[in-house]
Amino acid sequence: MEGIWVSASEEQLKAALAECARFKAENARYRSILAAHDLLPKPVEEHPIVKPLEVSSCIHNGSPPSEKLQLFKSLFRGREDVYALRWERGEKHGYAPAADMDWNAIHAAPPDKRKQVVRKTRALRPLTDAAIRDHLEGKVTIGIYPLLPDETCWLLAVDFDKSGWHEDATAFLTTCQSFHVPACLERSRSGNGGHIWIFFDRPVPAVDARRLGAALLTRTMESRHEIGLDSYDRFFPNQDTMPKGGFGNLIALPLQKIPRKSHNSVFVDDHFEPHPDQWQYLSAVPRVPADMLPALIHEVAPEGNIVGVRFAAMEEEAGGDPWLLPPSKKRRERPIAGPLPARVRFVLSNMAYVEKKALPPALLDRLCRLAAFQNPEFYKAQAMRLPTYGKPRIISCAENFPEHIGLPRGCLQDALELFRLLGIATEVQDERFSGCQLDVEFQGTLLPVQDDAVALASPHDIGVICAPTAFGKTAVGAWLIGHRKVSTLVVVHRQQLLDQWRARLATSL
Repeated sequence: MEGIWVSASEEQLKAALAECARFKAENARYRSILAAHDLLPKPVEEHPIVKPLEVSSCIHNGSPPSEKLQLFKSLFRGREDVYALRWERGEKHGYAPAADMDWNAIHAAPPDKRKQVVRKTRALRPLTDAAIRDHLEGKVTIGIYPLLPDETCWLLAVDFDKSGWHEDATAFLTTCQSFHVPACLERSRSGNGGHIWIFFDRPVPAVDARRLGAALLTRTMESRHEIGLDSYDRFFPNQDTMPKGGFGNLIALPLQKIPRKSHNSVFVDDHFEPHPDQWQYLSAVPRVPADMLPALIHEVAPEGNIVGVRFAAMEEEAGGDPWLLPPSKKRRERPIAGPLPARVRFVLSNMAYVEKKALPPALLDRLCRLAAFQNPEFYKAQAMRLPTYGKPRIISCAENFPEHIGLPRGCLQDALELFRLLGIATEVQDERFSGCQLDVEFQGTLLPVQDDAVALASPHDIGVICAPTAFGKTAVGAWLIGHRKVSTLVVVHRQQLLDQWRARLATSL
């Protein structure tokens, strides 16, 4: 039987080889026919998303200063009619638009009117070759305004300045590499942070550039949630539209001579070591073609969920395509990869604490996003072209502890539902302080609308009764306490709630 089996296998192999030879000959004949009529398809580039910078020759440390200057200008492009100068007064420092001032008119104006006089009388200086040369030679430090007057930009930069900026930047670069997005890492001027630069071959709408950055950041946080949702406010440009009377945010230019002596403000490799020839490295930096940007955004975020948090009341956020929404109007979430634990423990106290042990990074990121929402005040200001400084794009109520993720207790049901959908059993340990029981009784009579509110609120362990002025929320609360329906009651008027949110935002900035 063994000999028969081998013989049959050899016959089948010979037949298969003969068929392959026949197909190759037929393929060659067809290709020759196509070549005779100049119909052969052109070879496809390996990475059609990006293309290298077209330069006549490689620029390096020994190249003439004029060639280095032109390369620098071709990459780090912003507004050319204005730029920013760094100033220092003692321990204070900052940036201000470079301008010539009419000091006589400024000093003659009343103190409360001087800012208006400055804006009216100052003559802004354009960005010239001499200014850039002074920056590279260490005479001054300048910054550019990436947002152009027509609300386009030549570049996108992301700022990482937390204590774990090395890990954050590495994770972001890894995401860029996985989608073939060329990105360059620059160690910041102080050395305690980094900027990641992405360049375009021509100006692109700032809203699209920021969508690309937000999509890349969202995908990065699936593997490293420690980056934090506040990183969405660390893009340059940080605005989709030009604010009235302003220039948008600015970013300091790299390669300033003085910090370069300490290996800062230079471009570094994967090991955070400066490239030996900065100019040769920059001359080979690819740029993202503008016509490929929409396809690239869709590739990074095919579900259309750019930011991945709850949408604010103003849906015009430049993050989603409405045609990608299902009938439920809820965005599809990406599947969570990696081994999942069989059981997770919650501790319910002042917050709902979730044990991080054995949870994959993508799931930790999803939990943090449950307690985040887009700030309507930011989008309201942006729609009115008002300054958005001090208004975070995303408000996050989650807290990251060494062993736990802390969520507001109102997010408990959403978190439990998330684990249920993932097939993870949950255990809730109630550590709330029930307070001291009061020996009181409610002697009043509720109105019909108040009875309805009580009937809806009583079955729930946690809830919020929202009602207009003169509804009688305090009376409803007194009834709940008198009938032992609640252990803790907080009565907050709308203005008090707004004041509390403003105070919380101010302390978080």
